[in-house]
Amino acid sequence: MRILITGASGCIGQYITEALITQTEHDLFLFVRTPSKLTVDPQQRQGVHLVQGDLRDLSPLQDLLPTLDVVILTAAAWGGKNAMAINFEQTCALLQQLDPQRCQRVFYFSTASILTRQMTPLPEAATLGTAYIRSKYQCLQAIEKLPVGDRVVELFPTMVFGGGIDGKRPSFITKGMQQVLKWLWLARFFRVEASFHFVHARDIGQVVLYLIEHPEYPVPRRVALGNPAITVNDLLTQLCQGRNLRWYGLIPLTPALVNMFIKLFRIQMSPWDYFCLNYRNFTYDTILNPQQLGLTPYCGTVADLLRCHR
Repeated sequence: MRILITGASGCIGQYITEALITQTEHDLFLFVRTPSKLTVDPQQRQGVHLVQGDLRDLSPLQDLLPTLDVVILTAAAWGGKNAMAINFEQTCALLQQLDPQRCQRVFYFSTASILTRQMTPLPEAATLGTAYIRSKYQCLQAIEKLPVGDRVVELFPTMVFGGGIDGKRPSFITKGMQQVLKWLWLARFFRVEASFHFVHARDIGQVVLYLIEHPEYPVPRRVALGNPAITVNDLLTQLCQGRNLRWYGLIPLTPALVNMFIKLFRIQMSPWDYFCLNYRNFTYDTILNPQQLGLTPYCGTVADLLRCHR
């Protein structure tokens, strides 16, 4: 098969790229802005091709797109004036250039933040979201109507860890985890009524590899990528156990107390940030992870998280 990966040097893309290079013989086309940022050697086998470019200009892909069997879209602009152009307009333009008679599957990466628990678009994402969130929301409304829309698998990563100790590019969440561990001695006195899923980017790579190699697997059209939901209190308890600390959970972290901390430390908050603080439970009915596919997860527990952040 001929497979295109956009964002091959990004946090998620680097693990997918590594899995496909090392565990398949497919012809791979890696679309990257800066080839030097790749964390895997593309020359370790034949059939791996670098295509240098930026999603703002699809001309380097013009001849390639109609010849593809599978497309994996991980590239994204995280904010600024390019977010809507890249995450919505150019993504749709790329998909429109695929051959509906040839392309078998498109794996489109979005973010679980724009979904309700029932996997429907979250209205507040369109009205309160950052440029990144709003662009992902609008793209979700459009891609299902495209000629290849019936082949699109919409993947919604939850809280993504990755990179760091394995030499890969770290995710934003991984960077933030260092601060959580630094302040764990203080955080152990609080309790928070909230819940979420987390997933390691290496496990996302496992899932995508499996779905490519097993096209018969009945993956839902929309699926969140993550381990089973965990509460913040359970997370703090297990982190404390891993650091030989006791979790007390004496002080409820209420919205009023959070607002006090925001003002005290002069934290910059967007309307979307405030919404997320109040929404609290980012959990989803349809999730997928390596365990469900009979695979061994790289990071399926809080203990694994600690191992990844030692």
